[in-house]
Amino acid sequence: MSSPCARPSPRRAIATQNEGPLHAALKAHLAQPGDRFEVPFAGYQIDLVRDELLLEIQTAKLGALRPKLRALLRERPVRVVYPVLAETWLVSVDAEGRPVRRRKSPKRRGLWDAFAELVSLPRLFRDPRFSCEVLLVQAEEVRRPATRRRRRRKDWVVAERRLLGVGERHLLTGVDGLQALVPAELVGPFGTADLARTLGCPRHLAQKLAYCLREAGALETVGKRGNALLYARSALASSA
Repeated sequence: MSSPCARPSPRRAIATQNEGPLHAALKAHLAQPGDRFEVPFAGYQIDLVRDELLLEIQTAKLGALRPKLRALLRERPVRVVYPVLAETWLVSVDAEGRPVRRRKSPKRRGLWDAFAELVSLPRLFRDPRFSCEVLLVQAEEVRRPATRRRRRRKDWVVAERRLLGVGERHLLTGVDGLQALVPAELVGPFGTADLARTLGCPRHLAQKLAYCLREAGALETVGKRGNALLYARSALASSA
């Protein structure tokens, strides 16, 4: 087993090279006494190391982490921290970076939005050493004018995202933990329309959730209702 490098001096600032403001702020927010930052391990750089636990903060596509997570899970328990922008303030800046407008986005997101990305990693939940913590955060999204305008492209680009606050935190771990996300009132075979209605989320997110839970082993397909798949809780969950 590989071993991390020696613990850095507590006076050393958290390393923020090659990372955006949102990633750096989340790392500072999550850090606990004794955590080590930016630790080389198994050929990778780890955001936070807490005793035996490796924590990776991912503010972009989760699928990009798949090879790294598989390699790390052979060595240690791994937790992915994924922020969902529950509330977002849109800040427009001019070419010199001066703010010209700030408004709150009407879009609100929650836990179920995370499954639009977790569809890239569902089978990792079969490994008891893997977990994912979803953070519902408030953030600013800074937009600047695009330097080049192309056909069918917007005339602005996202320059950076800044953390304003952290709200609810949801730790997803193990097949049993995922199965517990299914509302108790769904006792018989159910479809994604039933899941969406019970959870109060759009059906396209319920479809992502059902796919993740099926691939993780928390649900199984038991038939069809028309063209829609029907699901039930998997007996494998309690024995996983």
